[in-house]
Amino acid sequence: MAPTLTGAAGNPRARRVRAAAALAGAEINWDSKFDMSGNWKTEEFLAKNPFGFLPTLELEDGTVLRESAAIAEYLAEGSSLLPSDKTQRAEVNQWRSTADQELFVPASLANRQLMGVLPYSKPNFDGIVKKINERLAVIDSILITKTFLVGERITLADVLVGSALAFLFTTVIDGESRVKVPNVVRYFETFVNHPKLLEVYNPINLVEKVTPPAAPAKEQKPKAEKAPKEPKAPKAPKAKEADEEEEEPLVPAEPKVKNPLDDLPKSAFNLEEWKRQYSNLDTRGSGGSLEWFYEKFDREGFSIYRVDFKYNEELTQVFMSSNQVGGFFNRLEASRKYLFGSVGVLGKANDSIISGAVIIRGQDIEPVINVAPDWESYSYKKLDVDNNKEDKEFFEGAMAWDLVVDGKEWADGKNFK
Repeated sequence: MAPTLTGAAGNPRARRVRAAAALAGAEINWDSKFDMSGNWKTEEFLAKNPFGFLPTLELEDGTVLRESAAIAEYLAEGSSLLPSDKTQRAEVNQWRSTADQELFVPASLANRQLMGVLPYSKPNFDGIVKKINERLAVIDSILITKTFLVGERITLADVLVGSALAFLFTTVIDGESRVKVPNVVRYFETFVNHPKLLEVYNPINLVEKVTPPAAPAKEQKPKAEKAPKEPKAPKAPKAKEADEEEEEPLVPAEPKVKNPLDDLPKSAFNLEEWKRQYSNLDTRGSGGSLEWFYEKFDREGFSIYRVDFKYNEELTQVFMSSNQVGGFFNRLEASRKYLFGSVGVLGKANDSIISGAVIIRGQDIEPVINVAPDWESYSYKKLDVDNNKEDKEFFEGAMAWDLVVDGKEWADGKNFK
């Protein structure tokens, strides 16, 4: 008999348990219609779990486990979610502490103010959110070169941090804050769109603008006559609170380094103008953007490359693959002024490829593309659109979004411009 999970579908702590079970392949019994507003805190329930918290996992022998992280670890035992390596296991546990103490708990305190469970105080709320954003900036710097938090595969660390991010991004961390941590957002999208987690996390409604609760109406009191004001004594310097933290900057500013691409000879081809032409004109045909491109293109100062994803066998749903392309483009932000791209998903669900073309500054693609941590997941081939008919057809198909490769037709795509 499978253990029984008690917890509500949308509850973030229950979600992390369900995510761990899904990824570990652990069978659980769970009532998706469970509603926390009902009278579930019965004498029988409290006899099994005197703390009265959810979620709980009741085992076959009657043992009741509480605390979602502990339950998730129990369900993950024996799977790849828990590394056998001693050091990596410790790393998973350190991320468990980060997820709970640095993300989940403070976000819960801030969200309770928005919900009216706790009194709303703007200075207090802003202080909590500021601290969370500082922690996210640290995680963002760590994720610059990492897909997952521990090792090269998804682990329980990702389940705990990813579920905490899902809670943050739907409550107190809005779009303005998220744009400052693109690596965290890319990591989060990878996590929630994992094929085994779609049922757990999707649809997910990210908060775009946090709205503070309305202030209660103030009672109107009769005005009293004002007494003459006495001159104020000069203020003494404010004493620092005993528990106020003094921290060094979490992410020191890095000195700006000149990009060697800026030292290339000046080119008459204006990449930004090409982006405007591409956006405003039909791609093919007389007067189209491709006609403009061939007239203006500087073959010495720029080059064209074909881009192909190396691991197409891992692709499943078309929208997920399209999101992957979008994430790849997001991580190329540092090369925006050197690059234009048109990459798409060709084929159908569970039988697709990612392919397309990019226009880059210079003749070597690596200095342009290696700003993305996952650039080596793609292969690159320089195209000769002047002398090779197949290369030209491929390039034009990618630009026009009607590319066909091995019978697979263009299904969805993204532009980097």
